[in-house]
Amino acid sequence: MFYLLLYQWLGIVLFKYITFRGIYAALTALFVGFALYPFFEKKLKDLQFRQAVKDYLPERHKRKRVPTMGGLLIITALLLAVIFWNNLLNPFVWVAIFVVVGFGVVGFIDDYIKAKMKNPEGLSEDKKFLFQLLLASAVAIFLYFSGFSTVLYFPVFKNLQIDLGWFFIPWAVFVIVGSSNAVNLTDGLDGLAIGPVITTSAVLMVFSYVVGNYRLASYLHLPYIPGVGELSIICAAVIGASLAFLWFNSYPAEVFMGDVGSLSLGALLGTVAVLSKQEFILAIAGGIFVLETVSVIVQRFYFKYTKKRYGEGRRIFKMAPLHHHFEKKGWEEPKITVRFWIISIILSLVALSMLKIR
Repeated sequence: MFYLLLYQWLGIVLFKYITFRGIYAALTALFVGFALYPFFEKKLKDLQFRQAVKDYLPERHKRKRVPTMGGLLIITALLLAVIFWNNLLNPFVWVAIFVVVGFGVVGFIDDYIKAKMKNPEGLSEDKKFLFQLLLASAVAIFLYFSGFSTVLYFPVFKNLQIDLGWFFIPWAVFVIVGSSNAVNLTDGLDGLAIGPVITTSAVLMVFSYVVGNYRLASYLHLPYIPGVGELSIICAAVIGASLAFLWFNSYPAEVFMGDVGSLSLGALLGTVAVLSKQEFILAIAGGIFVLETVSVIVQRFYFKYTKKRYGEGRRIFKMAPLHHHFEKKGWEEPKITVRFWIISIILSLVALSMLKIR
């Protein structure tokens, strides 16, 4: 809005620059999050939107009486910042908005069933996955038929690239849905998921800015995609909104993100990665999300395999996802969270180094 009003119409050049708008998108989302939190907290408590805890979770989780659906605060702050500071004529911006709202609705339905209807399982896995597939497919099909590049780029190897052709559609769906569920699986301890969301958003912010800048992209041997630089402003807004949420979600949490936040933020990260051609960078920077997801897949596969072979299911981890394994080992919740953040920061630095490793 400010871009169209103050630059396009009034010619104030300052509002042309992505870096300037990115900084103030982050600050806008941050202060909106702080300003709206008391309202959201009161509404969530009045409506008794408290997380229903599954029976198999560690005992300490059952003692928490904390409101959920805090992701609504993140989404509100994020979208307001995007509307204020992004170029709303850019189609990539609307793709991102569609993903945040669409996956947010799926997460809201899931949270509502858990919190209001007191069903810890929420929306069935099949229905949730189907809705995610439909939303991600809509994005992938739109990009494919609008002429978006279907080339897959690899880090390190500057000349290694594959034109996926029509296979771009299932690939994009896999990245978006996979990222959405990976963040959702990680969101199991106070402040655990939002930390890696911030660091991963910071990495994608840098890469989307570079990819959207012809000179920088050419110099660093990255693909140049006109208009994708606007996504760096959205990533900055994610950082601001997430920092505001973390203020209240840090241990001991006053509010939980819920699926409305984790599904939408994860899907947004995946979408930005697809649009900026940085899917593998997402996997590196978001390595915590990958580890958490792999721990669940490995645990389930091994349990089913041993049950079929030996008649009794066995486990590799004490409990999956991975953060519950360390809980079962006796680690305190803040220690797990901070150590996972440290790993996330290290992985993000490795991902950023890929700018020069060619």
